[in-house]
Amino acid sequence: MSLKISRIAACVGVAAIMAGCADMGTGGRTATGAGAGAALGAGLGVLLGDSSKAAAIGAGVGAVAGGIAGYNWSGIKNDVQESGASSLGVDVTEMPDGTLRVNIPSHVSFDTGKYALKSELLPVLDSVARALIQHPELRAKAIGHTDSTGTLQLNQTLSVNRATAVTNYLRQQGVADAMLMSEGRGPNQPVADNGTAEGRAMNRRVELYLYAVQN
Repeated sequence: MSLKISRIAACVGVAAIMAGCADMGTGGRTATGAGAGAALGAGLGVLLGDSSKAAAIGAGVGAVAGGIAGYNWSGIKNDVQESGASSLGVDVTEMPDGTLRVNIPSHVSFDTGKYALKSELLPVLDSVARALIQHPELRAKAIGHTDSTGTLQLNQTLSVNRATAVTNYLRQQGVADAMLMSEGRGPNQPVADNGTAEGRAMNRRVELYLYAVQN
């Protein structure tokens, strides 16, 4: 076994131990732990030879994937769907990592090349804001995505601005700063083929992740 493979195995093992130690033992819920996610991300960044990228990987993975697994999302999910999400094409999905993803397509959220929120989306975001205020154990992270049309720099800036527009609106509704994060990923994580109009439309989105932490 090479030294590099040995280091990878050791890193994964440590992260697994950290995640296992995060078992809260209350009500059958387990905190996978933001710290464990961050440690794993940082370790992989170092192994890949990019220490500057390590913290970003760790923070992103830990913030979204970390938290309480098995959280009961049914009431919040129904409220968001009934706020108009379903009719707008906003998909509300419980993810395998224990988060609730509110996938917001650009045609109901922003005009082309803009980052001012459309009024029809606001009732959906209002329902998310109510959930965050009523449940202090929740956190939210908005991640902006674009298609590949235009320059990388332009798309990166647009994705950041759109994600920030979502979290800024939630703040305006009374959600505490400490409960919110935003990030832009430009065209780097497409979910469909950028070679077609339909695919580009699917790639232009903001994914809003809700997750629970142990208070």
